[in-house]
Amino acid sequence: MSTGILLVLIAALLLDRIVGDPDRLWRRLPHPVVLFGAMIGWCDRTFNRKRLGEEALRISGVLVISGLLLWSLFCGWLLHKVFMHIGIFGWLLETIVVAVFLAQKSLADHVTRVATGLRTGGLEGGRRAVSMIVGRDPETLDEPAVCRAAIESLAENFSDGVVAPAFWYALLGLPGLIAYKMLNTADSMIGHKTPKYLHFGWASARLDDAANIPAARLSILLIAAGATLTTGRRAAGNALGVALRDHGLHRSPNSGWPEAAMAGALDVQLAGPRIYAGALVNEPMIHGAGRAVATVADVETGVSIFYGACGSLVVLVAIVAVLFSIV
Repeated sequence: MSTGILLVLIAALLLDRIVGDPDRLWRRLPHPVVLFGAMIGWCDRTFNRKRLGEEALRISGVLVISGLLLWSLFCGWLLHKVFMHIGIFGWLLETIVVAVFLAQKSLADHVTRVATGLRTGGLEGGRRAVSMIVGRDPETLDEPAVCRAAIESLAENFSDGVVAPAFWYALLGLPGLIAYKMLNTADSMIGHKTPKYLHFGWASARLDDAANIPAARLSILLIAAGATLTTGRRAAGNALGVALRDHGLHRSPNSGWPEAAMAGALDVQLAGPRIYAGALVNEPMIHGAGRAVATVADVETGVSIFYGACGSLVVLVAIVAVLFSIV
């Protein structure tokens, strides 16, 4: 961590907030995460063999994610070294690279499309939009369930799509950022508790859980700050209280923190039973004392809280940068 790295992070957060992921650019070029996915997919096809026993599959998965992370760390180190040899232009390039791996505007835009879809296209419009950001079966969702799904995705991805990349870049620079994004992509592809991935993806899932511990906890403070800016201190206090009380109701050791904080900030129930690929996942409601029916207005308020939380993250990084410059 250094003042220079923190200043780049501030610039990258602002750039991503304004520009996001331009569709015109990524229609012409493969996004780095797509390349990561291609590498992980090749490793899956090559090393995740049915003929291997459970222990051999687990070892294979450990070796695969270790190799991918070492490659990511090397690429991040090499990129940073190259950038630092070309002066101020190199710092600009590093800012752009960091912004590419953040997801503020793109996430808010996707969630806003759910609200727009519901307002302009009714339930079918909302279902189409929410199917782009969640894995649950959209045809099983009524309007409140569509709204809950959008809010849950917004909160969860704030932690692993914004806070965690920023945290690992601040701590370890480009190597940390690229390694985190590789790990997070691997978890989303092979870190499932299905017969195919239970053993092969075990290491990826456990490492991703560990890597997201700091960001998940930090995210509740940022969501509370965003709620203070958007809806007031009472919502902020509710966000912290519900997060501390209900985070353990989620099946994920990390996702429950930001989701519970957002549930408290909006005073609405989240999670609960849902259907993935035809299978019912029966989970308790987070913030069971909140309103049972989520609305389009809740989705829109959630986006406002999200942007307030992103702005609070910029302020936090700036404060840390000032402290580093003094020390």
